[in-house]
Amino acid sequence: MNKGVLTFFCGKMGAGKTTKSLEVSHERNAVLLSEDEWLASVYPDSIKTLGDYVEYAGRLKPQMKKLTQSILAAGTNVVMDFPANTVSQREWFKSIFSEIQAPHELIYIDQPNEICLGQIAKRRIEQPQRAATDTEEMFGIVTKYFVAPTPDEGFNTTVIAANA
Repeated sequence: MNKGVLTFFCGKMGAGKTTKSLEVSHERNAVLLSEDEWLASVYPDSIKTLGDYVEYAGRLKPQMKKLTQSILAAGTNVVMDFPANTVSQREWFKSIFSEIQAPHELIYIDQPNEICLGQIAKRRIEQPQRAATDTEEMFGIVTKYFVAPTPDEGFNTTVIAANA
C-alpha cells in the first residue's frame, strides 16, 4: 500500500502557515492536524509564555508522531500545522516520515517581518483569545529562533515568497 504524503510548514509567526495548511488540506483531501487546536483543547488556558508553549508542545509531540505515522501508513495524506521553524523542529518532522518511508513536502512561506506583523495584528482582532500571545513583542522573541530551511537539510521544499 502506498503511504500518504506528510506536508508541513516553515515560516515566521504570522507568515500564513495556518491559512496555507487549511488550503492544502482541502486541495489534497488530507487529515489536518493543528498544533494550536490540540494545545487549546488538551491544555486550555495554559500557554501564557514561550516557555509554556515549549513545555506543552513538547508533551504533545510523542503522541502526534504516532498518530501521524499511523495515518500516513494507512495511505492517507496528512497536513501538519505545527511549526518547522528551527533545525530541531524540522528534525522531528524528518523522524516522522523517514521512520516509515513516507513521502513529504516542506512548504516554506517566506514573508518579510512587516507582513507577518500586519497579519498578527489582524489576527488579534479576529481572535481576541490570542491577543495576549500574538504581540509584536512575542514575534520578536520567537523570530530570534527562526532558521530558514537550507537544501543541505534534505527536504522536498516548496518556497512561497513575499505574499504569493
